[in-house]
Amino acid sequence: MKLKQLFLIIAVSAVSAVSSVWIYSKVAAKQQSSIFSQSNEGKVPVNYAGFFDNAASTVGEVTDFTKAANAAVPAVVHIKTKIPAKKVTNQLPRNRGNSMDDFFEQFFNFGPQIQPEQRASGSGVIISDDGYIITNNHVISDGGEGVADEITVTLSNKKTYKAKVIGKDPSSDIAVLKIDGTGFPFLLYGNSDNVKLGQWVLAIGYPLTLETTVTAGIVSAKGRSIGINGRQSQTPIESFIQTDAAVNQGNSGGALITTDGQLIGINSAIYAPTGTYAGYSFAIPVNLAKKIVNDLIKFGDVKRPYLGIAADQTKVNSTDGAYIGTVAKDGAAAAAGLKKGDIIKKINDVTISSWSELQGTVASLNTGEKVNITYKRDGKEYTTSATLKAETGTYDNLAASNLGDVLGAELENLDKKTAEKNEVEGGVVVKKIKPGGPFSKTRMQDGFIITSVNGVDITNTEELSRAIASLRSGSLNLEGFYDGYDGMYRYPVNLQLEDE
Repeated sequence: MKLKQLFLIIAVSAVSAVSSVWIYSKVAAKQQSSIFSQSNEGKVPVNYAGFFDNAASTVGEVTDFTKAANAAVPAVVHIKTKIPAKKVTNQLPRNRGNSMDDFFEQFFNFGPQIQPEQRASGSGVIISDDGYIITNNHVISDGGEGVADEITVTLSNKKTYKAKVIGKDPSSDIAVLKIDGTGFPFLLYGNSDNVKLGQWVLAIGYPLTLETTVTAGIVSAKGRSIGINGRQSQTPIESFIQTDAAVNQGNSGGALITTDGQLIGINSAIYAPTGTYAGYSFAIPVNLAKKIVNDLIKFGDVKRPYLGIAADQTKVNSTDGAYIGTVAKDGAAAAAGLKKGDIIKKINDVTISSWSELQGTVASLNTGEKVNITYKRDGKEYTTSATLKAETGTYDNLAASNLGDVLGAELENLDKKTAEKNEVEGGVVVKKIKPGGPFSKTRMQDGFIITSVNGVDITNTEELSRAIASLRSGSLNLEGFYDGYDGMYRYPVNLQLEDE
């Protein structure tokens, strides 16, 4: 009897175990199936992170950076600059070799001051086969209005060339150089308006003391303003592409490219509490750079378009669009019907999420260009069109013939003999300073020879006229010399801007 009971217990246990396994398998299968069927019911699928159904999914194609890097590296150059030590003063001129003047200089220390030699290094991008190069203004500038006296460009093949400054724009931190020759490798422009968050990009340049360096990252933000261009301009323009590609000192002026090798930005700045890369870098959008470059090559200065509006400072950092604070009466925005309080959402097909994006987008366009503007007013969206105007209060229409009236002086081109004696290419002689004019309010004397305006070399009155025509703030710094006197002389000049 006991044996029969034992067999019965074993049999019941076995049946129970088999039943439990069968039931569990059915229930588990049903639950697993429900996990993947939820999406078909319009619900959010739920699963453990890192889980892959190998039967139902495929591995994405790995991004290959090699082709883009190999194609772009030859077009990215190493730029080295040198500003030799020189005497600079804004005091009255002193005769060469006058022992009494030398005595007073040494004893009282009020003569020309020695500006020490300055050396710097950065990167640049060749944009044409005949040797035009984009770089940053701060790469070739001394940090103020001056420009390096010597600029050399070294290609990835180790060939070195002397470069000439074609033009510079401190507001956008763009400069254009030129090297002699043809058949140079160059990069093609991409479209920075099409750049997407999360998109892979490559940064190429010459950081620190290294040779050509390629780093990769993603676009982490667009339309960034970090307040850095205000160091070199009273009218800064910032609408940076932010990436996490590693960029360090020396990368400035280098290329930011897509994975198919197109140029979409010029690397310009880094977020660096310690002075080195700390996770974020910033590039000038190529659409903005392209407009600046074209103007500098064609005109020698930038023809900047303006809508005629100012930001609402209480909402300048909003990401809902560009809030209008004020509207100029005679500006393009007023003519288009825009008002204070309107929020600009689009310029043509470009979405505007902030004031910096509006700045960058408008700055990439041309004066006289007609644009479509989408804006919000009282919760409703509207569309209008505006024709961009040149900034009022500039000397865009200044001609060499009335240049002397503007500056308050009689001017003439430096003769060839005097230029050769002083080892300069040319200049503009201030023959006679008129009472009451801008020049009369400086320590400048008759006979001063102007060779540079705001760091850009000039050789004649036409070039001087163009340099002044590009002014936006009404202030300029003149540099030059006096024939027969030692040292270089600098004079700050303030002009009263006139309406067009």
